[in-house]
Amino acid sequence: MDDDMPEREPTRDKPKINMANTCSPSRHIQAKIDEWIRWDKNAHTSGIIRKLASEMNFDELSRILLHRITFGTAGLRGKMSAGYACMNDLVIVQTGQGLLKFLENNRIELLRRNGVIIGYDGRHNSQKWARMTASIFLHAGYKVRIGSDVCPTPFIPFGVRVYNLCCGIMITASHNPKDDNGYKVYDYNACQIIPPVDKQIQNYIMENLEPLESSWDTAINSSPLVMDHLQETMHRYMEKVISERIYPPIVENNASVEVKFAYTAMHGVGWAAVEQAANIVKGIVDPVPEQRDPHADFPTVKFPNPEEGKSSLDLAMKFANKKGYSIILANDPDADRFAVAEKDKNTGEWRIFNGNELGALFGWWMLECHKKYETVSLGNVYMVSSTVSSKILKTMAEAEGFNFLDTLTGFKWIGTSASELEAEGFFVLFCFEEAIGFMCNDYIFDKDGVSALAQFIGLANHVYGKGKQLHEQLDNIYDIYGLHLSLNSYYLCYKPIVIKRVFERVRNFKGANTYPTGILNNKYKVISVRDLTTGYDDSQPDNRAMLPISSESEMISFVFDNGLHFTLRTSGTEPKIKYYSELCMNPEIKDKATGLVILQEMVTAICREFLEPDKNRLIPRSTQ
Repeated sequence: MDDDMPEREPTRDKPKINMANTCSPSRHIQAKIDEWIRWDKNAHTSGIIRKLASEMNFDELSRILLHRITFGTAGLRGKMSAGYACMNDLVIVQTGQGLLKFLENNRIELLRRNGVIIGYDGRHNSQKWARMTASIFLHAGYKVRIGSDVCPTPFIPFGVRVYNLCCGIMITASHNPKDDNGYKVYDYNACQIIPPVDKQIQNYIMENLEPLESSWDTAINSSPLVMDHLQETMHRYMEKVISERIYPPIVENNASVEVKFAYTAMHGVGWAAVEQAANIVKGIVDPVPEQRDPHADFPTVKFPNPEEGKSSLDLAMKFANKKGYSIILANDPDADRFAVAEKDKNTGEWRIFNGNELGALFGWWMLECHKKYETVSLGNVYMVSSTVSSKILKTMAEAEGFNFLDTLTGFKWIGTSASELEAEGFFVLFCFEEAIGFMCNDYIFDKDGVSALAQFIGLANHVYGKGKQLHEQLDNIYDIYGLHLSLNSYYLCYKPIVIKRVFERVRNFKGANTYPTGILNNKYKVISVRDLTTGYDDSQPDNRAMLPISSESEMISFVFDNGLHFTLRTSGTEPKIKYYSELCMNPEIKDKATGLVILQEMVTAICREFLEPDKNRLIPRSTQ
């Protein structure tokens, strides 16, 4: 959607579009066309609908008007364009109106007393949609904290907690392509919303679709109920999350070692916060100039996601090589994810650590810091990770005596679990998911790329101060706890019916009405299966899964007799079949090369035998 297009069309009667009788739309689609043109005040998106109608493109009109974008991973995320299936002004208005009604019916006392907080990133339309959302709450008489500029996503759950607010809303599509945007919601507990709240909000949206005239108003600054929270939130975040959560001896060590880091904000919102955080912990962080400031078109990267690997970090590597730096720190565009790359001093090659490897490094570091500086017994300490992430924290917990919990995929589950553990009196030391999401403090129940970066500065300075590199420290961790070798990727599939068929076949493998029992002619045997779509888990006495289940998403996990854990799942925001694998080996086995060969052999066989990618025309990540 074009940001520069006028927000409103001139007020006038909007005539019904005339269709040729020989190719007329159904009554239902005609009603939706008329409804959209009547309700939408954005000239650009209403023009798209008018043009499609004049061209009698009823297939496209049906796709975008008869199907509605719904709450998924913590809210909405999708392409910016016209129609109820996309992100646009009208959908934002309808979403804001529905969310308001949900809060009035379920959180009214907190809403009246303290109101909500709203943030936005640097994407097209983000600021406008934040202001439209604020207008809906302001016209209803509620307090709104909204920033005068962009901010990292973690500031919003932080704000919910520190100001004791009813709700937090962040307009962002995180690391998605430039044509996407999203609407992320945090509940009163400062966690991303989870079922059944997401469905309840969706129901309220459907009951409040007709936009109020006031909902289009973005002139909010004159309201006595509005407050610019950005500077105060930044100050309090730096105080509570950085200064109070990173121990003074670590800061002193940072100042003495002086490792220099290259940094990329990936054309996102991270640099302003990272600069302040790095100054507090006395880290020397030098930003890649071309990627330092927000840019809605992400001109130097195809995918603005450091998880994509070298393609997204190529410019940072060139910058680091020029400056002579050995470590690159990266955030995704909304600064809730964190990535690291290191240049091997012997080979000169860059290594990008995956999320599981960073999880191992962080787990070790946070445990070391806790042992040195905290008095809380390890028996009262928890670490948490998602079920598709590395099992390294579980292995460490068994060896060290702290507690471990795994959750469903996504930080909405991790954060909620951390919040519940804290309420029960436990100390949650560290949480992570393999998708480079890390929670390195006990104040924000969500992934936070800024505080993760600040903690990692201390970790890296400690390791380099001992004369080692990060990859050497990672090897030491695996020497102690055993090799945990992972291989994760995905297939693209744009046809939901094909995805459904793939998973149905896995549940009825080769027509046998059961799950696969092995691969490569039973060279490697399956010893347990957990299906969180159906609730089946044959590792439990009653075959019932312990984790929450959802029939609306696909997720099946297998454990093999040689220690391989393998999970297949669909994405909540993208047309993907994702797979996650980890080979957990005994600490006595040091042969990494052989382990990697076995891992690759098994993953290749599982994908071929379970998914049949050629037959189903699945597009592997490597060919995109």
